[in-house]
Amino acid sequence: MADDIEITNIILLAFGLLLTMVLAIVIFFYFSRKKIIKTQLEKATLEIEYQKEIIQSTIITQEKERKRIAQDLHDAISNKLNIVSLNANLLAEENIASAESNKIAKSILSITGNVLESSRQIAHDLLPATLDKFGLEAALEELCEEISETKKFDVSCELGYKNTALSSEEELHLFRIVQELFNNTIKHSEATKIELNLVSNENTVSLHYKDNGKGFDLENSKAKKGLGMSGIENRAVILNAEIEIKSNLGEGIDVKLKINN
Repeated sequence: MADDIEITNIILLAFGLLLTMVLAIVIFFYFSRKKIIKTQLEKATLEIEYQKEIIQSTIITQEKERKRIAQDLHDAISNKLNIVSLNANLLAEENIASAESNKIAKSILSITGNVLESSRQIAHDLLPATLDKFGLEAALEELCEEISETKKFDVSCELGYKNTALSSEEELHLFRIVQELFNNTIKHSEATKIELNLVSNENTVSLHYKDNGKGFDLENSKAKKGLGMSGIENRAVILNAEIEIKSNLGEGIDVKLKINN
C-alpha cells in the first residue's frame, strides 16, 4: 500500500514538473512572440517614418524646382516679351520714321531669338530631348561633352549601357542623379577632374562617379542638404538601388550606385 502511495506521489510529482515545464514553455513563447511583434512593429514604424521623410523631401525638391522654373520663365521670357509688346506698340504708332521702324523691328527680332533660345534651354532642363529620343547613354554622353567643352574640367566618360536595361522613368531618375552630381562638382567642388562610368548587363546597372575636388564632411547634414545629396539618395530609393557615397574634406567625392534588375 505504501508502495502504491509512493508511486502515486512520484507520478503526481512528475506530472507537476511536466505541467510546470509546459507552462514555462508557453510563457516563454508568449513573451518571445510578444517581443518579436514589438520589434516588427518598431521596424515597420521606422520604415513608415523613413518613407514619410523621403516623400516630404521629394515634395520640397519638387517645389524648389517649380519655383526655379517659374523664376526662369519670368526672367528669361516674360520680361523680354513685355519689351517686345512695348516695341510692337511703338510700331503701331502713326507717322513713325522708317529708320526708327527698322531699328525697332531689329530689336524685336533679337529679343524673340533670345526668348526662343531661353525656352529651348528651359525645356531641355525639364526633359532633355536627347534622353527622350535616344536614351540614357546618349544623354549622358552629351552632358559630358557640354561640361568638357567649358575647358574647366578634364572629363573621363566611359559608357557601356544597354538602352533596354531600365525603363524610361528609371533612366530619367538616373540621369537626374548624374546631373546633380555634375552640378555639385561645377558649383562647389573646385575640382579639375571628373570621372563617370556607367555599365549594364543582364542583371545590374552600375554607376561610378568621382571628382578630385575639395570634398565635404558626410556627417554634416546641412552640407549634404546644400549639395543635394538627400535628393540623390531619395532618387536611389525610388530606383531601389544600392548607393555608397564617400567624401572627406580635401578628398573629393566618390559615388557608387548599383541597380539590380
